[in-house]
Amino acid sequence: MAKTSSIEKNAKRRKMTKQFGARRAKLKALARDKNAPMEERFAAALKLAELPRNSSKTRIRNRCEVTGRPRAFYRKLKMSRIAIRDLGSKGLIPGLVKSSW
Repeated sequence: MAKTSSIEKNAKRRKMTKQFGARRAKLKALARDKNAPMEERFAAALKLAELPRNSSKTRIRNRCEVTGRPRAFYRKLKMSRIAIRDLGSKGLIPGLVKSSW
């Protein structure tokens, strides 16, 4: 089980990404627009830098929904390999057959 603070920090980052997503996308588009005047592009880059760092999508860490484990994460199931193995052994994941010999 991961630390609760790490899980909560990641949840806060997801929330901030959703909150600032539109504003961040608009500023990034303006800063990258080659046809816009240089002063506007520079101002957009400065405003982008003023936004909270945790509002960036790249700061979000993929974590297991069950345990909070950050490594060995399967995106399709949103779980770590260990959680998938445990739930698969119990027969709780439809369509998953755990091989054993």
